[in-house]
Amino acid sequence: MSSIEVGRRVFEVQASALQSAASRLGESFDQAVGMILDTPGRVIVSGMGKSGIIGNKIAATLASTGTPSFAVHPAEAYHGDLGMFTRQDVAILISYSGETEEVIRLIPSLRHFAIKTIAVVGNPRSTLGRNADLVLDVSVEREACPNNLAPTTSTTVTLAMGDALAVALIEQRNFQPQDFAAFHPGGSLGRRLLTRVKDVMHAEVPICCPSDCIKEVIMKITMGELGLAVVVEKGLISGVITDGDLRRALFNHDGLDGLTASSVMTRKPLTISETEMFSDAENIMLKASVTALLVVDANSALKGVLKLQDANKIG
Repeated sequence: MSSIEVGRRVFEVQASALQSAASRLGESFDQAVGMILDTPGRVIVSGMGKSGIIGNKIAATLASTGTPSFAVHPAEAYHGDLGMFTRQDVAILISYSGETEEVIRLIPSLRHFAIKTIAVVGNPRSTLGRNADLVLDVSVEREACPNNLAPTTSTTVTLAMGDALAVALIEQRNFQPQDFAAFHPGGSLGRRLLTRVKDVMHAEVPICCPSDCIKEVIMKITMGELGLAVVVEKGLISGVITDGDLRRALFNHDGLDGLTASSVMTRKPLTISETEMFSDAENIMLKASVTALLVVDANSALKGVLKLQDANKIG
């Protein structure tokens, strides 16, 4: 079997396992989401080996989407890090077999602190499954490993279960993009979500009068280097002229002589307030299939132009 065929088989095995896990999702999942929502504390995730690595990712995803969470190594917890737990917390314990010694021996201490537990296991009847408050079943028919030994399919399903919890909590909390940005201020996505239109707009805008001839309009568009000119009359926006408007005018008329700005402009152009978030402006442009918005103040006076490509300024 070629490497490509092996790779495809892995994808197929894991996709099938994910579909099977999705079909089993039931009341315990809903209860787990409710338990996490109701806790005034944090979600503490713990697992050994590959399960611990998956647990780290689950904790990170929860924390970045509005659910305070962190991961604890079960062996370290048993040797002092239990001090990180409080009675207000919920523990997610991950062990595919449900018999991992380091994880199981946390249970008496967690019970002592009256901490509720969610077991993520491949065997609900295992020691961990029987002793947890709730069980999330991540069992798989077999691992993608040809020897059915290396955690492959099982870790994928466990990771998906964590993502499912996180997304369900996002929905329940009505977690919005601006909330996500607050937890990601250092990344490019966070900067984009926190940036306002006025921070990146072009304040120098080529302006035309309605009576300007096409030659004057073309000169202003060329000098402005924005691919457009705004038509303003008595301080109010009358329309916008883009390169596309000029091409359409040339196509629809035998010549441009006698045409004025008002005769070729697009009336009622899309505008956006200077105080709006750049991410919202970007969505508007993408949905409307335009590459620029006119920026206005609270009195609808022209303040600048925002280009779709201005996203590059943010990073």
